[in-house]
This record gives sequence, C-alpha cells and structure tokens, in this order.
Amino acid sequence: MTIQLGQNAPDFQQDSTQGPIHFHSWLGTGWGILFSHPKDFTPVCTTELGAVARLAPEWAKRNTKVLGLSVDGLKDHTAWEADIADTQGAAVDFPILADVDGRVAHLYGMIHPEADPKVTVRSVFIIDPNKKVRLTLTYPPSAGRNFDEILRVLDSLQLTDRQKVTTPANWHVGEDVIIAPSVSDEQAKTLFPQGWKTLKPYLRLVTLS
Repeated sequence: MTIQLGQNAPDFQQDSTQGPIHFHSWLGTGWGILFSHPKDFTPVCTTELGAVARLAPEWAKRNTKVLGLSVDGLKDHTAWEADIADTQGAAVDFPILADVDGRVAHLYGMIHPEADPKVTVRSVFIIDPNKKVRLTLTYPPSAGRNFDEILRVLDSLQLTDRQKVTTPANWHVGEDVIIAPSVSDEQAKTLFPQGWKTLKPYLRLVTLS
C-alpha cells in the first residue's frame, strides 16, 4: 500500500512499550509523527531515537505526539531503550510499537517487496488533527534523519493551516512568508494590513506580526 498526502492515516491497534495503542484514539485532537526503523539495536536509529527524545519539549510545544515502530518485540525494545539512554543521554519517553506481525508496517507501506519481509523501510509520516497524512519521507539506511527539518515542516504546516500563506525554501519561524496565490490583493489588504513586498504578481512576501 502506498500512502498518499491528504489521505486518511490508516488506523490500527498494536502493542507498544507504553501499552496497547489504538492509533486514532491515542492521537486525540493533536498532531502525530509516526516513524519506523528497520530493527532494534541498529546504530543510526539509536542516534535518531535519542534525538527524538531530546526534542520532547519541542513536540509538546506543537501539540504533537511521536510514535516509533519496529518489527521487533517488546523485550528487545526495552533492552534497546536502555542502550539509547546510555549512549545518547536521553531516555526514550515516547512509545515504540512492537509490530511483530508487521500489521502497521504493511498498512503504511513500510515493507519493501524485494527486501527482507521482516525489515521495515525508514519512513516518517506527519499526521494532522483530522487524521490526514500531511508529509511522508523515506530515508536510506546510511543517513540519519534530520528531525530539525521535520520540526520545520511541522511549523510550516501548522502556520499555513491557520493563515492564508505558504512558506519559502529553507523557511524558519519568524521569517517572511508568501501570501497564498489564491488571495487577491484586495483580500490581502484586509488579511495583512501591515503591507507586503511584491517581487512578482505571484510572489508576495509578508512579515507576520
């Protein structure tokens, strides 16, 4: 199954390090990030789980829950969490799914048809409060994921859901944004009374107050 942007995130029930999770209910009314790693005790993913744990205040600030996944079992997850805390300086404070039967991995297209059927690809999904998939990323085994970038996209999604703007390349919070092309200049006068800079008729930059 291929997950497309804008589709409903498949719901599921699965065991985790923090007890059984019914995904949609667990998400509640907030945002969610589901990310997978091929298996436990892998070096790159050890650093990634530590990075996600250290970002706990940032996820909370954005009303976002994070959920890891591996096809290994709870016993291995628990042992791996101890290694992560020991080597990364942060205890894993979010649940990791024990997707031993591969149910969630298959729902989200995390099993490559030509690879080991017990190994997931390294995927990331951002899911909004309406349970819609808003971002998908897949990384190669050798490159650690950039969770600063995932935070940046999350910031962009949350901002552009609230206001009629889009964000330019390499944008970060506090920088100028683009007035959405669907907004006429007349509408923009009401929405952005502070004014804006027109580079081209289709490219209008505005500083949000």
